[in-house]
Amino acid sequence: MSPRGWTDRGTALFLATLDGLTDDDLSASTRLPGWTRRHVVAHVHGNAEALRRLLSWAATGEENRMYAGPDQRAAEIEELSALPAGDLRALVRQSAGRLAADMDALPAGAWQNQVVTAQGRTVPATEIPWMRAREVWVHTVDLDAGVTFADLPDDLNAALVADAAAKQAAKGNAAPLAEWLTGRTPHAPALSPWL
Repeated sequence: MSPRGWTDRGTALFLATLDGLTDDDLSASTRLPGWTRRHVVAHVHGNAEALRRLLSWAATGEENRMYAGPDQRAAEIEELSALPAGDLRALVRQSAGRLAADMDALPAGAWQNQVVTAQGRTVPATEIPWMRAREVWVHTVDLDAGVTFADLPDDLNAALVADAAAKQAAKGNAAPLAEWLTGRTPHAPALSPWL
């Protein structure tokens, strides 16, 4: 499946999983230490808005970073996670729709324009759908509401593994990761955060 197809399917799953939670459920913990479901929902909303900024950059050529600075993302998540549940639900649904519309509207030639990710990587705009797909699928699992990695499509899981392995290798963890993935050691290596 294409990254855009994964984005659309993952967004639908994230929103359906969210719809299955009560407002009280949103305050429960997640698979991410220190984050409640409210934090995850706030982050998924903020990620859509950040990627919309990259799409604007690709469309206009005017630099528009995902975040103004390193603290903006964390501050936004904390602020938005405190919103009333109905407002938070509406925000994440609206931003997902706006992001999809922006992707649909980006001219074909603009997809090759370069943008800079929050991690400082310069990539073509064609990376944006994959960046979003990762977020919605992985954070659906992070909600800890019944969806696991076993529920994700095999080709998506394979792409996530390849992406995570490449990031770990770039951080100097290639050898211990290769040793574990090839079955040469039964112990998973201690890895740095994925993103």
